[in-house]
Amino acid sequence: MSLEPEVDLPGEAALPGTLPEDLRAELVAFRRDLHMHPELGNQEFRTTAAIKERLEAAGLAPRVLAMGTGLVCDIGEWDGATPMLGLRADIDALPIPDMKTECAYRSTVPDRAHACGHDVHTTVVLGAGLVLAGLHRRGLLPRPVRLIFQPAEEVLPGGAADAIGCGVLDGVGRMIAVHCDPRVDAGRIGLREGAITSACDRLEIGLDGPGGHTARPHLTTDLVTAAARVVVDVPAVIGRRVDTRSGLAITWGRIESGHAPNVIPQHAELSGTVRCLDLAAWRQAPDMVVAAIDEVANLHGAKSEINYVRGVPPVVNDPDVTELLRDAMTARRGAQSVESTEQSLGGEDFSWYLEHVPGAMARLGVRTPGERTVRDLHQGDFDADESAITVGVELFTAAALLDADAR
Repeated sequence: MSLEPEVDLPGEAALPGTLPEDLRAELVAFRRDLHMHPELGNQEFRTTAAIKERLEAAGLAPRVLAMGTGLVCDIGEWDGATPMLGLRADIDALPIPDMKTECAYRSTVPDRAHACGHDVHTTVVLGAGLVLAGLHRRGLLPRPVRLIFQPAEEVLPGGAADAIGCGVLDGVGRMIAVHCDPRVDAGRIGLREGAITSACDRLEIGLDGPGGHTARPHLTTDLVTAAARVVVDVPAVIGRRVDTRSGLAITWGRIESGHAPNVIPQHAELSGTVRCLDLAAWRQAPDMVVAAIDEVANLHGAKSEINYVRGVPPVVNDPDVTELLRDAMTARRGAQSVESTEQSLGGEDFSWYLEHVPGAMARLGVRTPGERTVRDLHQGDFDADESAITVGVELFTAAALLDADAR
């Protein structure tokens, strides 16, 4: 297979690193194979092996992370001084069924699906690695680049923390990543300086009290009512204790209590998420939320047991690295291929890397131009326009070349 660059398209900058047609076809096939064999966080053994095999076939030396899944691979040799650019992909899938009944490459694993586009992210970083390796062999890669294939992004607080603990950031000076966006057309990316995602934590609550007969609620702790008041009142209380511009929101996903219509139960359970647009408010959220739950529960005579599971902070895009992605996309496909994007309420553990080094994440358009139906993330019918793979690869290769020029 040739990794020689094709002739630049009209309007493209004279940068090497565009995809030859045979590699485009291979990457689509690789993505479809991952899509058919989704694996949950920290269980991505087949996925890890497939990535490792392809990188080794290109003459590279990937290293499996200590957890047993995920890899890190350098293109070129780090000199121990000059910081590298890190390209990050997440490799895990979701525990939901694939609902694409007419799709030839739908998941073959029951109740497992790549419904967040991680198969696309993985393929983009793999493809960029193969192209950059070809450029390195020809002496056209000015500075080494590190590929990071991270497990368990969907498992709070995210596999990024484990990957960092394995040393994946040693020698890395800046990081970039993409995330599929079904609201953006394929061939385009969305960029934003500052926070582009939100913080996301998990909340699990148990409420307890003496039960009894529904004919005599005054002799019991009415846990169903207490749980209902927690659901309604806690978000309202928090709304008066934090700046509303922080966007701190509690949303419930589960409430469970009781077994019979005429029995007041002794136990109730609630769970949900805490999301926050602002980093400072996120740091204060656990104490505020726990205090509010205790207050509401106590008001109704219920004893509360709270498990506040810390998740991830917002991804805060560095202005300089965001500009690098803008310049790279403009070089490949023109200024019209970059659009502004709003801050999402979704969480992303790419944020943990940015606690250590500056970086930026771009929204990678995966909607087929002209398509009216938006197949949202984390839904069983989600799919991506596979031309986005080429866009992502060429974005990353251009970013690697321009990053070297800029520093």
